[in-house]
Amino acid sequence: MNPLVQIARVTSRPAYRRLSTAKPIPSTGVCFELSEEQKALQDLARKFTREEIIPVAAQYDKSGEYPWPVVKKAWKLGLMNTHIPQHCGGVGNLGVFDECVVGEEFAYGCTGITTAIGGTNLGQAPVIIAGNKEQQKKYLGRLIEEPLVAAYGVTEPGCGSDVAGVKTRAEKKGDEWILNGQKMWITNGGVANWYFVLARTNPDPKCPAGKAFTGFIVERDWPGVNPGRKELNMGQRASDTRGITFEDVRIPKENVLIGEGAGFKIAMGAFDKTRPPVAAGATGLAQRALDEATNYSLQRKTFGVPIAHHQAVAFMLADMAIGVETARLAWHKAAWMVDHGQKNTVLASVAKAHASEVANKAAADAVQIFGGNGYNTEYPVEKLMRDAKIYMIYEGTSQIQRLIISRETLSKHAA
Repeated sequence: MNPLVQIARVTSRPAYRRLSTAKPIPSTGVCFELSEEQKALQDLARKFTREEIIPVAAQYDKSGEYPWPVVKKAWKLGLMNTHIPQHCGGVGNLGVFDECVVGEEFAYGCTGITTAIGGTNLGQAPVIIAGNKEQQKKYLGRLIEEPLVAAYGVTEPGCGSDVAGVKTRAEKKGDEWILNGQKMWITNGGVANWYFVLARTNPDPKCPAGKAFTGFIVERDWPGVNPGRKELNMGQRASDTRGITFEDVRIPKENVLIGEGAGFKIAMGAFDKTRPPVAAGATGLAQRALDEATNYSLQRKTFGVPIAHHQAVAFMLADMAIGVETARLAWHKAAWMVDHGQKNTVLASVAKAHASEVANKAAADAVQIFGGNGYNTEYPVEKLMRDAKIYMIYEGTSQIQRLIISRETLSKHAA
């Protein structure tokens, strides 16, 4: 039996469901301990990382190939698509928190492979939160039946964080929509079976963003869908990132999510579910940096003693440990909130911004502790440093997260 299915059967018990799904908030006080079932899930992901991800991480970093063999093994074990509803064939009762537990373990091994495996969750999120039962069964069900992935198509060459500036357009003609435009930096762009695509459907430039855009499900093999070349990125090279051009793509009306004009809210709402896992991934990378630096500092000697005994190095390790612990607590709370039906937009931004910066500092400090060896590709920490940077950019830059947080802070004091 699939190990995750065994865990899921146990986790259908009410005591567990309070921890992992949108259920009433427990009244038993604060608890920082994982449930036994979550520990089992963590152990499964940790074993997978040790046996399937770490041994091939350097290989995929060098080749830039999409790690289909690893993806398929993760799919077979049930370590993908954990949040897909039961009526689509999914486990259905695992939440964002559980996804984060898995993601942090994967990221410890390789964040490029983690993004290749987990990037599909961002593409799925709009369909999970806004799709009707037919849309969910058709498109989410595919991902359960076969090891396929989805993608989230919002970013464009001229507007990254400025989602309201999206220029891709869809025009209604009869019972269809005709889609034209270009997306850029799309994770899983060349390997996805289908995309969530945000397009402007109201040509009036004065129309507010909340009414100007519509969300569509677009299939990869439809005429006019043209992925570009794979981007050669600084880090996370196992992830497939591409531009996509849409040329007179015909979209049936049944592939509209909710209805015309609802796209912007759907696109933004997806981030409440997907930013905590990004923070968890950054935390996993930071933990790896701390472990590698600690082990090296206990082996490398200067002036007759391990460098860990020098206060300059010891304090760097202490700061890395502080960052890892606080980043983990941040994603814990953000994921817990969304699983319990609470609006977590600000906490998701807090977790994402903090964990991404912790990962970058931890990776840079690990390289410093390794010295000249840290700058060499024969040692793992230079890859960690390259991989870490994107966490401050994708799914909303650190500056965008601060904008969200500051607006909420100011609105509370202005009320």
